[in-house]
Amino acid sequence: MLTTRSYRYFHYRDSNLRIACERFDLVTAEHVHQYGLLEAYIRRHPAFRTTLEPLELLPEAPHVARVMAQATRAVGVGPMAAVAGTLAQLDAAAAAAAGCAEAIVENGGDIYIITDREVTVGIYAGDNPIAARLAFHITPADAPLAICSSSGTMGHSLSLGQCDLATVVAESGALADAVATLVGNRIHTEADIEPALNAAALIPGIRGVLAVKGEKLGIWGKLPRLVRNTDATTGAKITRDHRNRG
Repeated sequence: MLTTRSYRYFHYRDSNLRIACERFDLVTAEHVHQYGLLEAYIRRHPAFRTTLEPLELLPEAPHVARVMAQATRAVGVGPMAAVAGTLAQLDAAAAAAAGCAEAIVENGGDIYIITDREVTVGIYAGDNPIAARLAFHITPADAPLAICSSSGTMGHSLSLGQCDLATVVAESGALADAVATLVGNRIHTEADIEPALNAAALIPGIRGVLAVKGEKLGIWGKLPRLVRNTDATTGAKITRDHRNRG
């Protein structure tokens, strides 16, 4: 008999995680470890945090920084555009390497899923009523996968656009996060959705993209099956900055 899936919250520095995994301790320890490596690297290379464009790494850059830089170089955005998705994947992968059949890590709205059973992921776009009615139905065949989002109308992360929601699905958490930033940056009006999706379609490794602006929703690629979202508490489950920054 399957056990009930249980989620727990974890806050560390700028990270706000929601985790479903039997080895919660291992996932959180990995997050602290990777976060520390990244912080130490940024102290030596401050431009890594602030640039909005790809940049060359120092020779001693840790793996986490290299993953972020490689993904964002392919997309044309700064490396920090991939930080949440990268950490979510590294956290989940640590649990999988230890033998866990399931590790679901949501890091500020960016999710990495490793699972051997079905899971439903609600789509949240603030006050936009279109996205609120939808959810992704994830099967074990879909996993592992990242579902990463960007928005110019909610949250505290930097976005140069006014997209209500740009959600990208890929196996790579870093790439999904970076492309979500790219799509979000390019959408200011409903007319921008199609060209933004076309730009994302040119990037290898992306499975699918969903973008919402106003009364228009656009989809490209092969997303997990979309179903009706019957969970009225979806918005309350999204992790938010515990220091009330957004």
